[in-house]
Amino acid sequence: MADAMTKGGGAMRWMIGIGLVGLLLLVYFLLPILSPFVVGFIIAYLFNPVVNRLERRGISRTWGASLIFLLGALGLLVGLIALIPVLIEQTVRLVRVFPQLLDIVQQRIIPWVSQTTGVELHVDQLRALVVSHGETIAKMVAGGLSNVSATGTAAFIALMNLLLIPVIAFYLLRDWPKVIDRIERMLPRQRAASIALMARESDNMLGNFLRGQLAVMVANGVTYSIGLTLIGLNTGIAIGMFAGLVSFVPYLGTITGILLALIAMYIQADSLRPLLLVLAVFGVGQVLETVAWQPRFVGNEIGMHPVAVIFAVMAGGQLFGFFGILLALPVSAVLIVLGEHALAAYQQSRYYRGGDTQASPPGEGDEPAEG
Repeated sequence: MADAMTKGGGAMRWMIGIGLVGLLLLVYFLLPILSPFVVGFIIAYLFNPVVNRLERRGISRTWGASLIFLLGALGLLVGLIALIPVLIEQTVRLVRVFPQLLDIVQQRIIPWVSQTTGVELHVDQLRALVVSHGETIAKMVAGGLSNVSATGTAAFIALMNLLLIPVIAFYLLRDWPKVIDRIERMLPRQRAASIALMARESDNMLGNFLRGQLAVMVANGVTYSIGLTLIGLNTGIAIGMFAGLVSFVPYLGTITGILLALIAMYIQADSLRPLLLVLAVFGVGQVLETVAWQPRFVGNEIGMHPVAVIFAVMAGGQLFGFFGILLALPVSAVLIVLGEHALAAYQQSRYYRGGDTQASPPGEGDEPAEG
């Protein structure tokens, strides 16, 4: 009887493993159409605590989710009316800066480098290379646009995905407890408690991290935008918001923001002195992020080393594209929780303890130190 139960359990584990592999393969092949579902799930996950609070105050989940989406739509509309025209204008200005940058490189930087180092640089070859790549990119964009206009399929799919996101998010947000309850009922009963514990720990870490990281990104964007605008940079809002939104990758937002702001300020002011003000703005922004935004909004939720964060983001982008970049850190947060539980189980195992499966308090059984 025991042997039959053991064999049955082993067969069930094999079936579960094969099912998980099949599910992962299915997700991989369906990745092109999963975008609205992924974004909708993230939105529902982020706002579920708010709906829970409204529900505790006597507001149904349907009305709570509706209220959140109504306020979100109003906020988005106000943002579009107020910010989008300014961002578009400043982005156009920023794009126009780069041809001027090439002229500055040709007229000032290259002669200075040639006189200082004695190395002859050929500007015509550089310009021809830039122009040829620009023409190639322009042809690719034009070809893509012509295909889209000819068939209309890609544009229709993109529009449908955009319209599906709030619908999917609304239904997930409304029925979130039912979804979680159904998943919980599918868990094996003998493992349900331990899996639920890991899920709660993952949920706490993941939810706090995601909401905190979004707050840090917005705070960085506002800080950089205000600072760059105060020092007189015409494209300060566009550069500042871009640097803030990219700051979910450590140092990437700061480095790209500094480079763009230095180039734009140098061309605008035609002087080196205002560049110190740009560096000061980003220096203040980094101090605020370190001593104020990160401790206030995120804390030490993940605790990953910056190099590990950069690797996770790059690996996510390589494997799954843009959504891989977005989901790299949340997935890493969950894997950290699972890894901690796996490490604890390993340290209690017979293999780790050399045959003793009973945990002993630290220091017990150790030989007293001599001398």
